[in-house]
Amino acid sequence: MEYPGWNGFLGTRASFMLDAVCLGMVLVLAILAWSIWLVRKQNNYQLHKRVQLTLAGLLVIVLTAFEVDIRLHGWEERAAGELGGSPSSGVYYVLWVHLFFAISTLVLWVMVIVRALKNFPRPPLPAEHSQSHRRWAWLAAIDMLLTTCTGWVFYMMAFVL
Repeated sequence: MEYPGWNGFLGTRASFMLDAVCLGMVLVLAILAWSIWLVRKQNNYQLHKRVQLTLAGLLVIVLTAFEVDIRLHGWEERAAGELGGSPSSGVYYVLWVHLFFAISTLVLWVMVIVRALKNFPRPPLPAEHSQSHRRWAWLAAIDMLLTTCTGWVFYMMAFVL
């Protein structure tokens, strides 16, 4: 069946952007883990800052392109598959759980970045803000992991099964 927009490259019903984001999140999690390792094990605060700001910027660009693709081409027709109709209610439930984590991740990341830029010295070094930053940044990282995992579950339910 032919769907609107670019067709994906993973052999599912998903669009190109859905496939790209699904695979790209593996890279995002790996970069996030490396960035945490940089600061925790290498004390490389400057590179950690650069990596985090670059990752945040790239995520804004990619996720904006993703949202434009979803708004232009939708996802429900693809999720319904060969049989037509509409996706199952379970798909919508998983989507809402995923959106909860995605939105909370966005809020947490913006908060952590803004507070870090405001409260750490330049160049970045441990400071009074470090303990708070560590707590909220870990929460944001865990939220990113949950966003990714729920996104993969949604992808599987909507476009593979």
